[in-house]
Amino acid sequence: MSAVIDKPPAGFIAERRVSMPTGEMVVRVRQSHLALDQLIGFAARNNAKRGFLFLSKVLGKHWPVRPSVMAAMHDLLAEQIPLQAGTVVFIGMAETAIGLGQGVFEAWRRRHPDQPALYLPTTRYRVGSGDVMVFQESHSHAPHQYLHVPAEPLRSLLHDATALVLIDDEVSTGNTFVNLVDACRVHSPRLASVHISTITNFMGEAASAALADRFGLPVTHAGALDGEYEFEAYVKPDARTPINSAEGAPNTALMDHFGRCGIARPLAAPDALAQEIFAGVAAGQTVLVLGTGEFLHPPFLLAQALEQLGADVTFQSTTRSPILQWGAAMHVLQFADIYGEGVDNFLYNVKPGQYDQVLICHETASGQGLTQLAHMLDGRLLQFKNEGGR
Repeated sequence: MSAVIDKPPAGFIAERRVSMPTGEMVVRVRQSHLALDQLIGFAARNNAKRGFLFLSKVLGKHWPVRPSVMAAMHDLLAEQIPLQAGTVVFIGMAETAIGLGQGVFEAWRRRHPDQPALYLPTTRYRVGSGDVMVFQESHSHAPHQYLHVPAEPLRSLLHDATALVLIDDEVSTGNTFVNLVDACRVHSPRLASVHISTITNFMGEAASAALADRFGLPVTHAGALDGEYEFEAYVKPDARTPINSAEGAPNTALMDHFGRCGIARPLAAPDALAQEIFAGVAAGQTVLVLGTGEFLHPPFLLAQALEQLGADVTFQSTTRSPILQWGAAMHVLQFADIYGEGVDNFLYNVKPGQYDQVLICHETASGQGLTQLAHMLDGRLLQFKNEGGR
């Protein structure tokens, strides 16, 4: 249940009260490019550390979204990044915002093709035996995150970075960003500024203003919505949630073909694959392009190419985040892990039979989890081995 208050407090344009299975929330919106309900829904998390989720409706993770809507959000966030001198390093946050981060980087790159820049995603997985930065996402069910240090010549871009652009779907405390910046200082000694780019910012004015002191660097922040929230937990969620391995053993099944260990250019769209698939889409059919886990941006590019060809297509992704079936998580599918960690994976807001065609795009080899998901959705498995999808 949620209610909009007719007269929000002074300085805010809206106030929303939400009763969740896990607690009571109040959200106040200070300013926004879109209405609150266009940007997010509210969900309850099966997480003893944080019993709620601002579930984005424009991200393409837990909610089906038109690729053009996602691209518009990439452009909005990119155009808000202040002009930077020197080398800029963009970091997208795992798992939820890896695709958002790469999309924002590419949108910015189109505006500034000649400026030195690098995109790096954080990740839950070790790839290969190269150097990594390790930091904590304290409220997460899987707190350990890694940032792979790229090989040369991209390593020099990281070393020469004067500005960081940190990208996530939402920020509410800033703690994870502080931990990440501290880790980056070792490899980027020339850092002079940080820009935080999020769809929603719920930190509040005081906490946002304090980030510069916490970073020890000038900070700017922009996004689609600015506000604050209060949450009072009254039911403790199930604490038996998946925990990431502290050792971070390399995952030999993963490859670095799509930027996990750094990329300085936009990925090529899989146009030939899109043409092939579109030829098999009958008039009036609906198509879901489904990313899997951290594999988000190449499937998005496929969905975008299909939309540009005229397909009725939406995009979203599977996740390892446990969310209760309530609120904006209206339907839950659970299946075996696809990354070999032995934790359950989930898909939200997709019912079997809802789409005429389901394209399940993955970077890992087909296994029990993917086969199980394909059976549930009557979907087609597409393993991407390069930027063309083959």
